Amino acid sequence: MEKTLTLQLNNRKEEEKPGYWTRVAKKINKYFFIFYITVNEKDQQFVSYILVNLRWKDPGISWDRDDFCGIWRIYPPPSVLWTPEIVIEEMIESNTVESPHVSLDWDGEVSFWTNMVVVSTCAMEVYKFPFDVQRCKLTFKSTVLSEDEMKLVTFSNTKRRLEWSLKKMTQSEWLLTNMTMSKEIVDDFYSILPVLVYTITMKRRSALYVANFLVPILLFLSLDLTSFLISDNEGEKLSFKVTVLLAVTVMQLILNDILPSSSDRIPLVVIFCIGIFGLMMVSLVETIVVMRLLEKDSASQANKADEDQSLSEDSGDKFGKANCGTELKNRTPSVCNVTVDETPSEQLSKEDNSSQPTEELNALEKISGELKEIEKTLTQVPNSMKEEGKPGYWTRVAKIVNVVFFFFYVTAASVLLSGLFILWNE
Repeated sequence: MEKTLTLQLNNRKEEEKPGYWTRVAKKINKYFFIFYITVNEKDQQFVSYILVNLRWKDPGISWDRDDFCGIWRIYPPPSVLWTPEIVIEEMIESNTVESPHVSLDWDGEVSFWTNMVVVSTCAMEVYKFPFDVQRCKLTFKSTVLSEDEMKLVTFSNTKRRLEWSLKKMTQSEWLLTNMTMSKEIVDDFYSILPVLVYTITMKRRSALYVANFLVPILLFLSLDLTSFLISDNEGEKLSFKVTVLLAVTVMQLILNDILPSSSDRIPLVVIFCIGIFGLMMVSLVETIVVMRLLEKDSASQANKADEDQSLSEDSGDKFGKANCGTELKNRTPSVCNVTVDETPSEQLSKEDNSSQPTEELNALEKISGELKEIEKTLTQVPNSMKEEGKPGYWTRVAKIVNVVFFFFYVTAASVLLSGLFILWNE
């Protein structure tokens, strides 16, 4: 007699669970694999593409394989069988693609596959960004069935799941390093629900962030350090430092768009940016102070030069008057005793009547006075050159401030970078 294998729903309701007839807890075995993971730090979301396989045994369905030509597995649609309602507690958005068929064995073993793109919440720990390690959880639980009615277990080795996931996973910014599973019982006020908690540990690939963010800021710090070689007498140094400071500000704005605003601790990369920004700002203030000191010294030197020029003009006038007085004394007949009524010819005749030795003596005295003035002038030139080449008081103070601040700048930057490097490697 020919037999037909059919599934009928007339004798039981579709929404009733198999444990309703057996009066025993239903054991749901579960596979869990990951194909793709990514993290949205700003919104603190964990996005994963996972494959879930649920297996359970329905004692109400079975057949003898010998009576049906050795058929031991069939693939009916999910609508003709009871399927467990398993949800992810952290899920805020999901795109689920269920298999159009389930696998049903002759002894009542049912296997159901589901592909899911899950967006779940995950508290981000960005203290060591971009060298951070994140741990996100996916908690699978039943919506209504208690621990007495359904038991969630896993029947695959965690290490094998991890290896298989790494083999199939698409490369992204994050590297899956570990995946653990723990079974918990949650008191949901009305009933005790079984849950399976998968903890996914992943490490950020930080090479791109180092090349595009940390290294440029270090280069800006180096540029600011080399700006000490620029002369303080010109305004190029001040404008150069302001430009470098604005560049670091732009990098901080980019960092603000990446990191979440609800972090419990200030990330080390923020301390890195603020520390370098603070050093550059103090360096800019130091440059302004030094330029002010040099300007003050140059103003005092200009005032001194004006005073020296006025004194030299006064001494020149006095010197001319003195020479004129001396010449008048020595040449009374020719200049000092000139009257209005006398003509030049009469004056020359009087000069001819003067004695010859007196004129020679006056000429020698005049030559001797001029030589003394020349000697005095020659002795004063080196002293004036030394005074002009010698820097002023405020210039010397500015040089001391520059040297002291340079050593402070290098020491502070070294301590900052060393401390951050140690904290990042802890």
